[in-house]
Amino acid sequence: MTIKSPFSDKAERRAAFQNIDIYPVISSEFTNGRPALEVLRAIAHGGAKIVQLREKNKSKAEIYELALKYREITAEHKMLLIINDHIDIALACGADGVHLGQDDLPLAAAREICGDLLLGCSTHNPEEAEKAVLEGADYINIGPIYPTGTKAVACGAVGIGMLKKITPGLGIPFTVMGGIKAKHIPELLAAGAPRIAMVTEITQADNITAKVKELRSLWGKGY
Repeated sequence: MTIKSPFSDKAERRAAFQNIDIYPVISSEFTNGRPALEVLRAIAHGGAKIVQLREKNKSKAEIYELALKYREITAEHKMLLIINDHIDIALACGADGVHLGQDDLPLAAAREICGDLLLGCSTHNPEEAEKAVLEGADYINIGPIYPTGTKAVACGAVGIGMLKKITPGLGIPFTVMGGIKAKHIPELLAAGAPRIAMVTEITQADNITAKVKELRSLWGKGY
């Protein structure tokens, strides 16, 4: 049985997204051999308010079964669940959103079929960001900010300076991603990036729950 989202509609999802801080992304190949669900539970216990399921090397059937378990855990902790790439799986598992890259289904087409899902899009420059906004993205990701080994992109690292080129007048929330470690968070926050997506800094930590708490403390919100 599919577990329902803890967020009743898109307005609630958007409000919850506005208030996230770290945005953990889990890929099974970057967990130091630990099961993805074990990593997710540790992240949830650390207090993260969102997670993205990103699996590039599993079948759709495998991703769907994993997504159902992610939904159960995230619903229990009132976390937003975002599925990378697969709109059909996001809809089928009761997720809160889907995140698409530049080579995935075009946003305009995705908008037609994604219902109340939050629609995120990876962008690397002002032109892609502007296009994503026009085609109905609910948020964009900007990156990779720093060199990263978790995702190959032709543009390479875009640098923190890209935020000044993209974010003024953007009109929708954004996240940043790519090679981000704890040491980078203060400069990213100072540059106006309040939502920071991270992979290995979290998923390869010895104590994931402690790492999530440590990272979230850098926002200075008194967690």
